[in-house]
Formats: sequence, structure tokens, C-alpha cells
Amino acid sequence: MDNLLSPDVAPVRADESMDWPALESWLKSNVPGLQGDMVVAQFHGGHANLTYCVRFGPRELVVRRPPLGKIAPGAHDMAREYRVLSGLAPYFDQAPKAYAYCEDATVIGAPFIVMERCTGVIIRHSLPPEFELSPSLPRDVSFALVDALVALQSVDVDLVGFGNRKRAASFVERQLEGWNERWRLASGDVPDPAFDSVYKQLADSRPETARICVVHNDLKLDNCLFDPNEPGRVKVMLDWDMTTIGDPLIEFGTLLGYWKEAGDSFDRAPTIGLDMAAFPTRQEMVERYRAKGGRTANLSWYEAFALWKHAVVLKQLHQRFARGESQDARYAAFPEYIPSLIEGARDLLQG
Repeated sequence: MDNLLSPDVAPVRADESMDWPALESWLKSNVPGLQGDMVVAQFHGGHANLTYCVRFGPRELVVRRPPLGKIAPGAHDMAREYRVLSGLAPYFDQAPKAYAYCEDATVIGAPFIVMERCTGVIIRHSLPPEFELSPSLPRDVSFALVDALVALQSVDVDLVGFGNRKRAASFVERQLEGWNERWRLASGDVPDPAFDSVYKQLADSRPETARICVVHNDLKLDNCLFDPNEPGRVKVMLDWDMTTIGDPLIEFGTLLGYWKEAGDSFDRAPTIGLDMAAFPTRQEMVERYRAKGGRTANLSWYEAFALWKHAVVLKQLHQRFARGESQDARYAAFPEYIPSLIEGARDLLQG
């Protein structure tokens, strides 16, 4: 049932095919107005959740489910993503609309969410030809990302209907413990003195949370859609399955953790192949965030946490590849980047 629908999708990978007749039947029973045969293609750009484009006549929808294989505790939560998108819909128009959630894993092998198909351009490996490549374009899209982040952080957490203020107060502590546990599971309890040392430094110097806001939890340039005619604004943010409420600097620190610049001694974002030499520096991103009202106390700690966490992400992805749960060849090289990410986190903590 694969079919190439548009330039941002491709045929479904052989090992990531689902029970399409079962999915078609469920969608027609739970999403109004679907008629005709279903056509399926796959979004190949991401590294975790499996995301499909399904078409019924002229109408296209997006179906997202967790990756194949064993899932880390709390990760790839489709129920959470559905709650988040439903709660944000009235207050934040840069999130896609969610239409339905299926908790029945027998349909396609895992719970899944159905949402609107948003069109736009993703900036991942290069500046796409859809843009008029003006000298200001890298700055335009970069500062648009910061502006969208500040707008999200301005949403009233008491209105969105997800998250818990009491738990949010311990969000940073739980993030540390959770990602450390994920590393332990992915490494089979084999000690790594460098990783463990950075974990201890992070735990010993953990800052107190000064403010609570909506945290997307994986905001980066290639998790956004842009309109080529309006590059100074993020059209849509993608991948909301880790969203919660918590410390805003966890989010901004994560963005900085992914942000490459000329002169870096290591690749801090091997999942992003974009040449960022013409983009703003991390310091310029910080200045934009401050100018828009963001607070930046203890920012080095949050950036260090982001690098350390990214090491865990690469460890998990490579483990899935090594166990044969994914045939995505990009995962094979990830271990070579992990020591530098850990060392980079340590250097930031030591000032």
C-alpha cells in the first residue's frame, strides 16, 4: 500500500510495515469523513517514533506510533501526545490538531495517534531549495525558533489540562534520574566512569526551579515546519510525545545542546547533518532568548545536562540497532560520538 505522496515522504521501510487493512478499518470507524481506499507512505527523517502519512482520496492524515522493540519507561507516549495536543489546541496555534487516539495495540502493534497533516519545510541536512536563499535566512529561521519557544513557554499551564504543578517542581530531578536509568538499561549495567561522574556532578549542582511552563522536551530546528514564504515564523512544531510542564531552561538548554557552531571541538548533534556555519552562534541565541523575556540563570548546567542526555539518546538508538529492532543504518555509528558528548558536558560543568 506504499505510495510516494509528496517530497517529504517515501515508501514504507520493509521492516516498519504494519497491518494496513486493520488500520484502515479503525480509521474509518473513528475519524469522520474518510472514504475510498487508504494509501500509505512514511516520513523517514526522524530517529525514533514511526510516522506515516495516510491518504483517503484528497485527504491526508498523520499516524504516529512508538518505534519497534523494547521501549524505555515513559518514552514514546502516544496517550501523552494526544492529551498535550488536545489541551494546547485553543492556546497555541503552532501545534498540530489531534483527531484520535487508539490504545488498542492489536490494531498495528502499538498505541497510536492520528493528527492533521501539516505541510511545510523541515530544515535538517541543508537549507531546502524551497527557500529563497537570502543571507538573512539562517538568522531568520533560528530566531523564529527561539520566538516560538518563548511563545510556548508563555502559555498558561493552568489552562492546558495536562501536567501537575507539584510534580513539575521536581521535574529537573526526575529528568536526571530518568535519563540515568535509561543509560543503565541501554548499557546492560556495564559501568562507565565518565558518564557516572558527570551524572554525579549534575546531581550535586542541580539548580532549583524558578518557574514552571509547558516543556516540549525535544525542541530543535528539524522538529519544526517552516513556510518558505514566511521563514521568520515557525509554522508548526512536531513531535509532542515527551511534552509536560516543568523548568523552561531544560527546554532552552536542550536547544543549545543541539546547536552547532564553527569551532566546536566535537559534534554535539550527530543526528543533525546541517552545516550551521552561517547560523547564529549559541551566544546570539541566548541573547535573542533574553530579549524575548527568557531567563538564563545557571544556563551552563542546563546545556551540560542536554549534552549528557543526548549521549543517552544515542546509546538507546544504537542498542535498538544492535538488537535488530531497527535496520536504520544511521544508528550504527552513534557510539563513536558518545564520549565527546559526555566530555563536553563535563567541561561545561567545570566552567
